[in-house]
Amino acid sequence: MTNSLKITCNHLYAVYLMAMPDTFSLESITKEPLIDSLGRQISYLRLSVTDRCDFRCQYCMAEKMTFLPKKDVLSLEELYLIAKTFMACGIDKIRLTGGEPLVRRDIQTLISLLGNHVSKGDLKELTMTTNGSQLGQYASMLAQSNVKRLNVSLDSLNPDKFKHITRRGSLKNVLKGIDTAVAQDIHIKINMVIMGQENMDDLLPMVDYCTQNKFDLTLIEAMPLEAGGIDRAANFMPLSACVDLIQQQYALLPSTHSTAGPARYMTIDGSQSRLGLITPLTQNFCQGCNRIRLTCTGKLYPCLGHDTHLDFRELIRSGAKEVELVQQLRAIIAQKPAAHDFEISSSKTKSATTRSMNTTGG
Repeated sequence: MTNSLKITCNHLYAVYLMAMPDTFSLESITKEPLIDSLGRQISYLRLSVTDRCDFRCQYCMAEKMTFLPKKDVLSLEELYLIAKTFMACGIDKIRLTGGEPLVRRDIQTLISLLGNHVSKGDLKELTMTTNGSQLGQYASMLAQSNVKRLNVSLDSLNPDKFKHITRRGSLKNVLKGIDTAVAQDIHIKINMVIMGQENMDDLLPMVDYCTQNKFDLTLIEAMPLEAGGIDRAANFMPLSACVDLIQQQYALLPSTHSTAGPARYMTIDGSQSRLGLITPLTQNFCQGCNRIRLTCTGKLYPCLGHDTHLDFRELIRSGAKEVELVQQLRAIIAQKPAAHDFEISSSKTKSATTRSMNTTGG
């Protein structure tokens, strides 16, 4: 297929999806914000668009991962319908996740449509978590679609270590993709999962890289989700140990910076970079949680660490109307727990759930 024909097909598909609002009629039931039983307002949707990825990161999925059949995955039309339902109920930030979102076929159509809602004021922000492998191709499209920020998962700057952790992929390609995104004025934040001693020696080089490039760096404790038999206890490192190591080289100052996500921030003195900490195990962030997650199969999880969910795919494919979707959404939000069940110790190394991160959405 020629590039011009491909662009025409994508344009026609976008026109088709854009026609959907004409049949999208939500009544007064949608005008109230989404509030759970503890009074937390839910305003942030993490929307997984695929379980597929061109990497096989050790903490995310098994090396010989079997991906879902196409029929089990929400279509772009279904993803857009659900996103609009949530926006009508007060969701004003959407983060696209996966898998790797940018390997989803025709994903640029959905991104463009959601980006239009940023222009209209329905969304305050559209963001994405990516492994960076496709940024060289898609950074320009993302910028044109009102994606102003990207979280790039990067756990080592050592090419051999990078390939060991991801089990494939090119560090050089990822770094080039990041540079391409920066050239499009997209703000970059690096997400680094700390895997015990596996990548602790990569920590200070990563801080150096981020401060030199004016990127924020968020460190993440490895979460006890299914990932192909990884020993979570053996690979766990509390982020307090990381902070101690960083402070041997950098002064860390208090910061009032916050995002819609769970990270707590400090300023790295002498730089324009911030250090974020996501500590689901040693210091959970559940009290102020404003997030829900929709898997690529249509399951809505009010909490990453619980298996309670609502099957939106079943509702949509059985012909549920928009008002019923909203009613069901409010009902499941009311079941959002006070806190997750994550735990990791020498006596409990199994995952908190049997879901892998690539299916749930990172």
